Amino acid sequence: MTHPIDTCVLISASEEWRAFLPHFPQTRIESTPYGDCFKMAVDGYPVVFLHGGWGKVAAAGSTQYAILRWSPARIVNIGTCGGFHGQVERGQVILVAKTIIYDIIEQMGDLDDAIRHYTVDFDLTWLPSPTPQPVTTGTIVSADRDIVSADIPNLIRRYNAAVADWESGPIAWIARRNQVPCLILRAVSDLVSESGGEAYQGDDFFQKQCKPLMAEFVRHLPAWLKAFRQ
Repeated sequence: MTHPIDTCVLISASEEWRAFLPHFPQTRIESTPYGDCFKMAVDGYPVVFLHGGWGKVAAAGSTQYAILRWSPARIVNIGTCGGFHGQVERGQVILVAKTIIYDIIEQMGDLDDAIRHYTVDFDLTWLPSPTPQPVTTGTIVSADRDIVSADIPNLIRRYNAAVADWESGPIAWIARRNQVPCLILRAVSDLVSESGGEAYQGDDFFQKQCKPLMAEFVRHLPAWLKAFRQ
């Protein structure tokens, strides 16, 4: 199959995109039904960068849109996630080995079956050693909700998770359904504990965290794309 685009890099949250875009000042921005996008060559390969939008609906829709419009050979999702206090550290980069969508309520059948239906396990055997940047391999749980403190013990016990976000699960699921290889990297922007979350105070904490984390992804992205292409 011919792939007009080597890689589609999806960026979900608006703050992540705003922190990412200034690193590419010479690009020509285009609009899509989901968010802005631009194309450029990375090491001679055509790459499209798409602001897919936050939440499960936008994440799933924009992933399918990217696949149908550009037929990328692979999809990479970079962004942030919330971490469970005591399980990870702020700034830690999670190389996603499994995605689980956990905010499913099933009362007509088996809940575990429903959860498994939307669970994706990643084949990471292609990874070089060492990886392009320091990472921790693990599971991320996704839901259309911020992390609720009271949910953390169950998310750790049931899913062996230490981080959560809104989009990784649907992005991974849509990519798998279309048989498009997918890589997800999420940096921990804030921690949530029993007493609440660092980013839940209504200030610009999350915005400030996004800038250095997305800058690090920009710095290492060419090496990740090269490794994923091998």
